[in-house]
Amino acid sequence: MNHRLGYRRALLAGLALAAPGAASAQLFLNSPSFQGGPIEPNDPLVGLLLPGATPAEYRAHRLWNLRAGLNVAALACQSWPYLRTVANYNALLAHHSGELAAAYTALEGYFRRVNGRTGPRQFDIYSTQTYQNFVTTNAQTGFCQTAARIAKEALATRKGDLTQVAGARLRELRNSLRPAYDNYGFTRTQLRLTPIRLVPVDCSRLPRRERRACEGRD
Repeated sequence: MNHRLGYRRALLAGLALAAPGAASAQLFLNSPSFQGGPIEPNDPLVGLLLPGATPAEYRAHRLWNLRAGLNVAALACQSWPYLRTVANYNALLAHHSGELAAAYTALEGYFRRVNGRTGPRQFDIYSTQTYQNFVTTNAQTGFCQTAARIAKEALATRKGDLTQVAGARLRELRNSLRPAYDNYGFTRTQLRLTPIRLVPVDCSRLPRRERRACEGRD
């Protein structure tokens, strides 16, 4: 019972209430590319180092970092409700509950094995720092759009295959934490405006009074 309670708390830590939204998920006119290819479970870019972790524990670590990143997006990206970061995150938690529970169990086992009696406390610290490593302000637009697209893909992925999404997209999610700006103004040819040429007004044919006014002498 305590194990299941701990798992649910880990998933729901800081999770916001579901918010309505449309299907569109475009924040840039020309979206910057954050793609960087697949990422191995023990790559330092995944997250915190896990000395002595087994391959299975590293895979759980990679999946847990993806989940944490999408959790942070659900909290931080609600300024753009049409991204559906909250609704999709809640849905993927339910859809992939078995795989996420297995990842939690593997990581909990790692910290108990490595840290002994203080294992649960070290796991809590690990989880907190993992969340914090996805917090951004300067890069929030790119991060939110990327996280929304990954969450949508994760939700469409069949049960048991979420770890494959983590391997394919976590590097991209990490890359999106770098500030990026819309390059629309720098990739379009500037408009060339034709100078306006003033044609002199012929005042000579006007009656005297109107001609004086036309010539600015009145």
